[in-house]
Amino acid sequence: MRVLNQSRARLRLAFAVTLLAATSFVVAKAAVADSPKYLIAAGRVDDAIQTVQQQIDRNATDADSYNLLCRAYFSLDQWDRAISACERAINLDPQNSRYHLWLGRAYGEKADKAGFLSAAGLAKKVRTEFERAVALDPSDVAARVDLAEFYVEAPGMVGGGKDKARAQADAVTPLDPAMSHWIAGRLAEKNKDTADAEREYRAAIAISHGGAHSWLNLAIFFRHTNRLDEMEQAIHTMESRPMDRPESLMDGASLLYRTNRNPGYAIQLLRKYLATPVEEAPAFKAHDLLGQILEKQGQREAAADEYRAALALAHTFSRAQENLKHIKK
Repeated sequence: MRVLNQSRARLRLAFAVTLLAATSFVVAKAAVADSPKYLIAAGRVDDAIQTVQQQIDRNATDADSYNLLCRAYFSLDQWDRAISACERAINLDPQNSRYHLWLGRAYGEKADKAGFLSAAGLAKKVRTEFERAVALDPSDVAARVDLAEFYVEAPGMVGGGKDKARAQADAVTPLDPAMSHWIAGRLAEKNKDTADAEREYRAAIAISHGGAHSWLNLAIFFRHTNRLDEMEQAIHTMESRPMDRPESLMDGASLLYRTNRNPGYAIQLLRKYLATPVEEAPAFKAHDLLGQILEKQGQREAAADEYRAALALAHTFSRAQENLKHIKK
C-alpha cells in the first residue's frame, strides 16, 4: 500500500509539473504575442503604439521603447513622429547602432518627399546617421547596405560617391556576399552598364543558393530595363525559392501591380504573404495593396473589405483612408 501511495504521489507531482510547464508556455507565448516587437511585425501598429506608450509612461528613460515607437510611426509613413521618437532613443542611448540606423531611415523617407533645399539638408543627416551606425557596429550588414545605397544614389554635394559605395561592398563581402554583389549591381546600373549589373545580380542568386530576395532583386532589375516578361518569370521563380526575406512576396506583388502584369498572381502572392507578415512590409500595407489590385479588377466590395482590414490594424494610415473614401463615392 505504501508503494502504491508513493506511486500516486509521484504521478500527481509529475502531472503538476507538466501542468505548470504548459501554463508557463502559454503565458510566455501570450506575452510574446503582446510585445511591441511582435505587434509591429504582425502589422498591428495601433496596438503596438498603445503598448509602447504605456511602457514609456511607466519608464520615460526606456530608449528601446522610443525606438519601437519610431519604427511604428515609420511603418505608418509618419516621418516627423518617427524622427522625434528616434531622436529621443538616441538621446537616451547614443551608442546604439540600430537607433542611428532607424533615424537615418526616417530622415531618408522624409527627404524623398521634401523640396530640393530641405531634401539636401535631410540627406546630410541621413549620411551622418548611417555612417554613425556603421562606426558603432561595423558588422551590421543592414547599416552598411543602407549606407552603400545612400552613397550610390546621393550626389557628391551631400556626401554621395561611387567609390564610397564600392568600399562598402568590399566591407560587406565577408559578412554577406550576396548583398555585396547587390551593391555592385546597383553601382553598375548607376554607370548604365546593364550587362555587368545583371551579372552581379545573378552572382548574388548563386552565392545565396537561390534565395528569394536575390531573385526579387533580379526582377527589379528587369523592371528597370523594361524586360517585363523576364521580370514576371523571376517573380515566379522567387516564390518557389527559400524565402529568406518573406517581404519579397509583397514586393513581387507590388512589381506586378505597378507594371500591370498578372493581377491574379499578384493577389495570390499577397494572400500568401499575409499568412506570416513581417515588419519590413507591414500587413496593413499588404491589405491596402491587395485592395488596390482588387479595385482595379472591378471587385469594389472586396477592395473595400481590404481597405477596412488595413484600417483595423492602423486606423491613421492615410492611404487606406483615402482609398476607402474614394471607393465609397
